[in-house]
Amino acid sequence: MTTKINVLQVIPKLGYGGAETGCYDIAHYLAEQNCNSHIATSGGELLKFVKKNKVKVFRLPVHSKNPILIFLNIFFLSFIILLKKINIVHARSRAPAWSCYFACKLTNTNFVTTFHGTYNFQSKFKKFYNSIMLRSNLTIAGSNFIFGHINDNYNEYLNKKKKLRVIFRGINVDYFNPKNISILKQERLKQEWNLDLNKFTILMPGRLTYWKGQEKLIEALNILIEDYNFTNFQAIILGSDQGRKVYYKKLLSLVERYSLTKKIKFIQNCKEMPLAYSLADVVVSASIEPEAFGRVSVETQSMGKPIVASNIGGSKETILNKKSGFLYKYDDPRDLAKSLNTVIQLSQEELKLMGNEGRKNISKKFDVEAMCDSNLREYKKLLKN
Repeated sequence: MTTKINVLQVIPKLGYGGAETGCYDIAHYLAEQNCNSHIATSGGELLKFVKKNKVKVFRLPVHSKNPILIFLNIFFLSFIILLKKINIVHARSRAPAWSCYFACKLTNTNFVTTFHGTYNFQSKFKKFYNSIMLRSNLTIAGSNFIFGHINDNYNEYLNKKKKLRVIFRGINVDYFNPKNISILKQERLKQEWNLDLNKFTILMPGRLTYWKGQEKLIEALNILIEDYNFTNFQAIILGSDQGRKVYYKKLLSLVERYSLTKKIKFIQNCKEMPLAYSLADVVVSASIEPEAFGRVSVETQSMGKPIVASNIGGSKETILNKKSGFLYKYDDPRDLAKSLNTVIQLSQEELKLMGNEGRKNISKKFDVEAMCDSNLREYKKLLKN
């Protein structure tokens, strides 16, 4: 008799980030594949969309880095594992991974982790703290970049008996599909953002933080005017400052210094990102530190739009350079301006061809169903062993 797969995913909060949406997608996919699916989390905006008849949710303080709560979570999770007869625990962040590790030891349960980012490891203690993601039976890297990062920096924690596997993160290509855009909603958003239909529209999504490179985009737009004499554009910097008021004020000062206040709009959020992408002529990902995967680049291509991204991290794996977008030298606003000018000079036919290449690229390699299926196959292998 085949053992039924019974998975508990543990994530700090179920928000709209890449790790969170991946957790959400896998949870529902497992339920559709006749597996028992559970999530332990402290909360999050995405919780209201979880189908409670398919996925069981446990509210626990797994977001906390407080050593006492991490210790208490060991017993909370052990109780859930025994009560629900969980045979695979999948942790998606370091603090809850420590609780999951000991809970799995106590209950003799398979332990899986996903290494979602590069994580800060400048001190020995921090590196040891991060190493929990490699103490599982299976560690999943979300890109070849992360796989290489693990091998280069955590070799002393790698165990040949335990598996390290690349499973590319995926997105819902039906949701991010230009054919499903509501024209009425699109018109409303144009009005809400007060966009000029006769201007070239540049979109940069991402939370406002220095390493996402908003400063580099602002500098590049100034260069676009000064060096290329192109002024017929409008730029949207889309993302919350998440309390980083000082950085936000720094961006506003930079915009004023370059006299770009009439050309750059700051928008806090957009509930339907496909709509936001649909309004753009080009999308920018200007990160000055490596993205583990680069969700913006993938979503942009899925929406049939050209992407201009820095040539580091996961974007190098997801973008077909000069076919579905352009990679520029990271941390170099002059090279970013050059790439933007290249896109601006393309004809409508060339832009459409580039968008089609991007859509095909993502549908083939980064569809969410392929990601979910790969995870399920790895779960099955663990249970067989």
